[in-house]
Amino acid sequence: MPGYVEDRWTKNGPVDPATQKPTRVKTDLYGKCKRYRVCGIPGVRKRSFDRKTDADTWKSKVQAELLRGEFVDHRDGNTTLAEYVTEDYWPTRTGDPATLQTVEERIDNRILPYLGELRLNAIKVPQLRKFLADLDERYGPSTIIEAWGTLSSILQSAVDDEKIPRNYCLAKTVRPPSKPERKARAWSRDKVLAVQAGLDDCFKVMVDLGVGAGLRQGEVLGLSVDDIGVDVIHVRRQVRVVHSRLVFSPPKGGKTRTVPMPAYLSERIKAHAAQSPPIPVTLPWVNPDAAENAKQAAERAPQTHRLLVTGQQRKGALRRSVFNSGPWKRALVAAGVIPPPAPREGARTRPDGSRARPNTKHASAPEDGFHALRHTFASVQLDARESVVSVSRWLGHSDPSITLKIYAHMMPEADGRGRAAMEAWFAGGS
Repeated sequence: MPGYVEDRWTKNGPVDPATQKPTRVKTDLYGKCKRYRVCGIPGVRKRSFDRKTDADTWKSKVQAELLRGEFVDHRDGNTTLAEYVTEDYWPTRTGDPATLQTVEERIDNRILPYLGELRLNAIKVPQLRKFLADLDERYGPSTIIEAWGTLSSILQSAVDDEKIPRNYCLAKTVRPPSKPERKARAWSRDKVLAVQAGLDDCFKVMVDLGVGAGLRQGEVLGLSVDDIGVDVIHVRRQVRVVHSRLVFSPPKGGKTRTVPMPAYLSERIKAHAAQSPPIPVTLPWVNPDAAENAKQAAERAPQTHRLLVTGQQRKGALRRSVFNSGPWKRALVAAGVIPPPAPREGARTRPDGSRARPNTKHASAPEDGFHALRHTFASVQLDARESVVSVSRWLGHSDPSITLKIYAHMMPEADGRGRAAMEAWFAGGS
């Protein structure tokens, strides 16, 4: 294996007549730098040492690692985490644009402010412990777990790029907090009807679709009248926000599906369509950014669908954040689920006695979002002893095990049937 150790302080001089060997003379670098430098190894940058023993040891180690294909020049890790993310990691990311936007925001807000100025090879267990402690002061366990997973992905990419030898997020002595267990909670029939009654008429059908078919909120907003069959609903798209713009995209996980539609839901949909006729809405497909080539132009070509639910002005698709912070929260207040907004402090009173700029900021209600309707659908189906496989398919889960993990606590007890079956089995074998 090529490679040699160079003495930078001395060089060959005139030949000594007595020994017939070259003498050693001082170079211009004498005493100004590390004396011994390893050179001549293909693909490996030169490296200097104070002692020749250290230089020889490093040369032998590098040569052995090169033969095994395991050599990593740790000096590549001198780049900062922020530089690596900007120059190497992020430009190679591909995938769903909405997911990429979420990851980018997570990196910018919860990783780089704490670790961005550190060199890659300086991010080790002590620095990671401090990172977790800093996040713990500001965020809950779920947010910390997501940030930790993204950081680990970045550092593992740096390992694969041979920038650093190890991803310390995988160390056994440093771990993010455990995610608190949250069981999905179904609503009672009275609660569902009370919240629905508090909604504007143009939005009431959303509750029917959530409870009656288990549709996600984005799927309800993307549902076209053309997706309604005789006794089924074809879930083909959703409405999402990407780069602050509305787009059509496939349902979560890219899984289209067909859900059985009970007769009452069919009637509710017909009544809604008669009162609020569906209107055509045109949105980009998946990505709203300008196409850079013909392939992107074809993939992002706008689509037009006659949406069942639209904004209150009936001019386009409904933005879920607008619905959740407005009509939905007001319906929760009307149903007594959350309290009304408290009066705004310092608000002025008009001459007629009314208060200017009333407070419209409602209380947080993480357990009472639109998704609770989907939980209710699953609860009703499982309580009726519907097959978990069927419920999983209707919900659009990739695997029945996901349905079991989320909704196992909603499944009815066996009422002793299993015990009776075993007694009969043993009795038959005696």
